[in-house]
Amino acid sequence: MKALLIAGARPNFMKIKPVLDGLENQGCETLLVHTGQHYDEMLSGVFFDELGIRAPDEFLSVGSGSHAAQTGAVMVAFEEVVAKANADAVVVVGDVNSTLACALVGAKAGLIVAHVEAGLRSRDWTMPEEVNRVATDRVSDILLAPSPNGVANLEAEGYRPDQIKLVGNVMIDTLLTNLDRARQRPILSELGLTAGEYTLATLHRPANVDAVEGLAALLRALGTVAAKSPLVFPVHPRTRQSLDAVEVPEGIILTEPFGYLDFIALQDGAALVLTDSGGIQEETTVLGTPCLTLRDNTERPITVTEGTNTVVGRDPDTIVAAALDRLENGWPKQSPALWDGKAGERCAAAIIERIADTGAKRPTDI
Repeated sequence: MKALLIAGARPNFMKIKPVLDGLENQGCETLLVHTGQHYDEMLSGVFFDELGIRAPDEFLSVGSGSHAAQTGAVMVAFEEVVAKANADAVVVVGDVNSTLACALVGAKAGLIVAHVEAGLRSRDWTMPEEVNRVATDRVSDILLAPSPNGVANLEAEGYRPDQIKLVGNVMIDTLLTNLDRARQRPILSELGLTAGEYTLATLHRPANVDAVEGLAALLRALGTVAAKSPLVFPVHPRTRQSLDAVEVPEGIILTEPFGYLDFIALQDGAALVLTDSGGIQEETTVLGTPCLTLRDNTERPITVTEGTNTVVGRDPDTIVAAALDRLENGWPKQSPALWDGKAGERCAAAIIERIADTGAKRPTDI
């Protein structure tokens, strides 16, 4: 058995490692493909180093570009890999452009396609990630859901029961494996922070950072929070493009993006996290850190019903009120079932079972 595993952008790296390890531990040959969608050191290289991910077998070097250009470039480059790999399956994770591109190539080539983190839905079609999620699920043979709401979404959309597997959250496997190492990092002392006495914020969604006026309004809200609690704001490259035109309030500590271990340490020590990221909603849930999601919806509602997350939207007054309430009163700490550090093993078992049951669907003409 042989599987091609795809990683393209920062959120993918934490998700692919447990599946890669699970497949190799269960006797499946693997070939790791890095598409290069994120390619700089802080968004890519440091994650491979800190998580102990081996060097990619294939690096496609697609770089940045529009959604169409980037997706097309990945498809063209990955098709060449598929043609020579003689693999049985393609394993994609998450919802970035590389996820959809490689799923499409794998499906057209006749390989078994497995989607890790299947079934998540925001129902917000202005988010490119939602398009990627839905389209990737549609061409996948194995739908590996992280939570019961993902299973329910897939069932409601008419997928066969034999396609759907509830496996848990692979990103939490990586978090739990590395949590002790993260807690030993000196990043809090380096920034002059005390655990439980600061706020952490991240923004990168187009709706929040592309328009200068909208970003300025959010920063004013963060500034109000920073007056009560020092606020660390690592600046995503996308956010940097608009930040130069915005006045940054006092109390906000601007930094470059952090590596994986340092960022987990910062989430773990924070009194509150404000974010528009999907993965951070999950990580804070397991860490027990109160989280406010600065979006109108979430594809991860389990972090709200069974975690520490609250979706507060983008209105500055609402954000400030919720943040000050959380800083004063905290939030109950609980974690969903199957977020137990063994999701990668369950993913691997499901993939290997499907390959064994159906045999290889190898390409004939691509």
